[in-house]
Amino acid sequence: MKRIALVLFLGFLMFVLVVSCRPATPASQTLPEDEQTPTLTASVTQTKQVLVYNLPFISDAATPTPVPTNTPDPSTPKPTDTPLPTATPTPAWPETMAEPGRSKLGLHVQTNRSPNIMEFVRRVKPRVMKGVDDLGFLAEVKQVSPQTVTIGRFSDVPQTMEGDPVQAARDLVNRYLERYREFPGVDYWEGLNEPVISGRMDWFAAFEAERVRYMAEFGLKCAVGAFSTGVPEYSEMAAFLPAIRAAKQYGGIFTLHEYDAPTLYRSVGAGLPGAAAVANRGALALRYRWWYEDFLIPNDLAIPLVISEVGIDGAVGNHPGPQGLGWQDFVDYWRAEGLDPDGATEYLKQLAWYDSEIQKDDYVIGATIFTVGSIGENWRSFEILDMLRAIAFYLASLA
Repeated sequence: MKRIALVLFLGFLMFVLVVSCRPATPASQTLPEDEQTPTLTASVTQTKQVLVYNLPFISDAATPTPVPTNTPDPSTPKPTDTPLPTATPTPAWPETMAEPGRSKLGLHVQTNRSPNIMEFVRRVKPRVMKGVDDLGFLAEVKQVSPQTVTIGRFSDVPQTMEGDPVQAARDLVNRYLERYREFPGVDYWEGLNEPVISGRMDWFAAFEAERVRYMAEFGLKCAVGAFSTGVPEYSEMAAFLPAIRAAKQYGGIFTLHEYDAPTLYRSVGAGLPGAAAVANRGALALRYRWWYEDFLIPNDLAIPLVISEVGIDGAVGNHPGPQGLGWQDFVDYWRAEGLDPDGATEYLKQLAWYDSEIQKDDYVIGATIFTVGSIGENWRSFEILDMLRAIAFYLASLA
């Protein structure tokens, strides 16, 4: 009985001490919102914010912190806090460059859905940028980096090769002319994307030559070709020279795509049907050197070239490793093969290798990495949005 009475007395005494030490709040006064005691409620529908209160563990032997009984004199000078050393933060972006550097890498943009895309342009002034459909941002690219070459195309251009090629070229230009005029930030316009030649190179060359001539009447310039990786065949290239000749006459350029897998350099050193292997050329990546060294330079037709899509693409087929698509599908394979365990770093190494090669060829303006601002599941594994800062620092290192 005495023990119970003692417990009750100690409880009562603690209650009195707590109440006496707590400042009273008049009924008419409401505490500021940030000083009110939070009321914790649970709700199964709450998804906006979750507040987590971390309380220190207090053992049974803990000594409570004494409550101060006096109010400090505000006139008493406070001791000067010793500032803690601060680590030098890693800059989010490299210092802004005044002009393009030695790197020839740029971006292929499906949609300009991130401010980091234009921040990339402002910081490192890439030599080339390409857009698809969402082309308004290319005007801003030209404003902040006038030396950047810009390429545009529309994804809804029919890919058929039918009828008279000259009339087909004029019909295409007439159909898209007003849309072309809406985007003055585009320097060069591609037409068909990755045309399926299948023995119709004569038709396609005549179509491209007329597209170049007809668009010139409206003050517009063309990028001819836009061939897929591994296209054309060596035996077909000579038939494309009329289109290259027209592009030279009217200030156009040549574009094509280069991909490989599981690494970008996998097919370098391989020959082509009808052409023996050359160490610094490739069946896929660096395939363009066959066209310039064997066809265009000997015929005084070495017009500027843009590799308007470059990267890893498992769709090339007949390759080791997983049957994926973009670079993200090959990260585990690279790691297993002893390449850089950080997939983005390994991919940048391969792009840097490619960049070092195209820098050797004066006729190459640059190459646009496919892709940033990807649309839909098909292109998600190609996405490089999270790599933009790393790519920017690489470009800045070659200023």
